[in-house]
Amino acid sequence: MKPKIAVLCGGISPEREVSLVSGKSVCNALRKNFDAFLIRLDENKLPSGINPKDTVVYPAMHGDYGEDGTLQSQLEASGFSYAGCGPLSSRTCMVKPAAKALMRFAGLPTAQSYEFDAASKPSASSIFGLFPNGAIIKPADKGSSVGLSVALTEEGAVKALESITEGKWMAEDFRKGREFSIGVIYGKSTGVVEIIPEGGVYDFKRKYTPGSTRYEYPAKISEESETAMRCAAETAFHACGCRDFARVDFIGDGKENFVILEINTLPGMTPTSLLPKSASCAGYDFESLCAKLVEGAVSRFQNK
Repeated sequence: MKPKIAVLCGGISPEREVSLVSGKSVCNALRKNFDAFLIRLDENKLPSGINPKDTVVYPAMHGDYGEDGTLQSQLEASGFSYAGCGPLSSRTCMVKPAAKALMRFAGLPTAQSYEFDAASKPSASSIFGLFPNGAIIKPADKGSSVGLSVALTEEGAVKALESITEGKWMAEDFRKGREFSIGVIYGKSTGVVEIIPEGGVYDFKRKYTPGSTRYEYPAKISEESETAMRCAAETAFHACGCRDFARVDFIGDGKENFVILEINTLPGMTPTSLLPKSASCAGYDFESLCAKLVEGAVSRFQNK
């Protein structure tokens, strides 16, 4: 039996608008091969009216609820087969310090960082004592560079810290270098994408504003560097317990020197998103990529 595909998007998070674009794009592509329909969530809970006996879910969700394992737990409790990582790996990868700990245990290079709560913020001077070359200050459990600040001076760190009022945060060693991203589909890495943002910082605005960032894919790097980063992406995928697909982000010098920044379990699927660019290097157009991403969920549905 070939299931219907319900594409969930929206929700309540800072990334709602991005999720709506991802959902629409994915649903339109899936309609070429499946009976697919779009559901916009206006609250963070499963919609009524879909049946796990005839429907598979593609969660085109970003940010809180969609990526932190809550939605995945609800889908499993309701008996749905769904695309993407399970509850534990979703939560682990959303909480960046937890994912970094697993990656370090697997022998992968990550940037040094310091985690803190908004209620007990460190001083700017203590951050610069740890990271004299500057720091990236960002939420410890959000995606899409929401709330990210680059503090290259103590004054910059003071300003970034003043804006923090709630939640869990991290300061990470600022690494100057080239930014890369690699998709991993069913444990196999696809192409290396180089991200070249205007102004040098790949923040929320530059991620989602067409024309504000240039991309090269496949990236112009040595064969040795490509092999090393793709191997690291696959190792990170397995170390963090991922399933079906994910995206791994790096910063490095284009040679063998790099660190992993983070792993994203529900990558964006908008016109400017990185996973489709990476997958195109392995021969996927957007339509065939979306069909591939639901393959695992459809198989799990049919094996029930």
